Amino acid sequence: MKKFLIIFVSFLSITFLGSKIIDSSNPPQSIDKKIKVGEDITYVVKYLAFEIGEIKLKVLKQINEANDTLYSAVAYINSYDGIPFVSLHQIYETKFDTKQSSHYFKGTVLGDDTTYTKYNFNHSSKIIHIQQGRERTKEIWTDSTTKYDRDYQDGLSLFYFARMRTGQQKKVNVPVFINEKYEKTYINFYKDVEDMDIDAVDYDIDCVRLDGETEFRGIFGLTGYFEGWFSNDQYAIPIVAKMQVLIGSITLELKNWNRKEWMPPKYKD
Repeated sequence: MKKFLIIFVSFLSITFLGSKIIDSSNPPQSIDKKIKVGEDITYVVKYLAFEIGEIKLKVLKQINEANDTLYSAVAYINSYDGIPFVSLHQIYETKFDTKQSSHYFKGTVLGDDTTYTKYNFNHSSKIIHIQQGRERTKEIWTDSTTKYDRDYQDGLSLFYFARMRTGQQKKVNVPVFINEKYEKTYINFYKDVEDMDIDAVDYDIDCVRLDGETEFRGIFGLTGYFEGWFSNDQYAIPIVAKMQVLIGSITLELKNWNRKEWMPPKYKD
């Protein structure tokens, strides 16, 4: 297997009563959600009865650029040593604005011959600059541009897009630029509160849920149906995700976090 995933999101078109499709070029946003610079959260990846790896997510910095606020975030994906069917070490980087629209993306596959893919989104000219190459030899085999007519998510900014909109009862159609193609993913957000338990705390966590589906293979190997549970508070920390990837169904579970002001909210019957 070359890739397994996180991100709790690249999403599906399941119809539910009273929902409607919203184009994410002008999406609704929950007013209470916050992105926190310095956030550092880690997830254990489980396949069947095995723990096969970890995903670490960090929000690195916030900068003002071209009259907008941009956030830089990174995801580190690593399989554990000695796992017979998985060997994966990858880094994904993104820069996104206050609507979580992508301005930059880089995906790096680490190994003896490390390779990368980069997208630079020029929001004034509506052009995406695409580069693919090899780190060791500085070889570049793709250097091209393509025009776009709306704001797009990359595979990692999509995760933050979803977080900022949890707790609503809506169905959202999200344009995504991934695998050098214009794609769509579909997310159903639910406002009903559910409880979820994880090993990291000794109580049930107050959560809201989303589910969805992709028609493409995401940057972590995500393909098809997925669902995720997020803390029912202003931080919308992902607690658990279940998804289909190349090797089958996997679960991601919150393992640890560095936010001293935050603990998973306790579920109340």
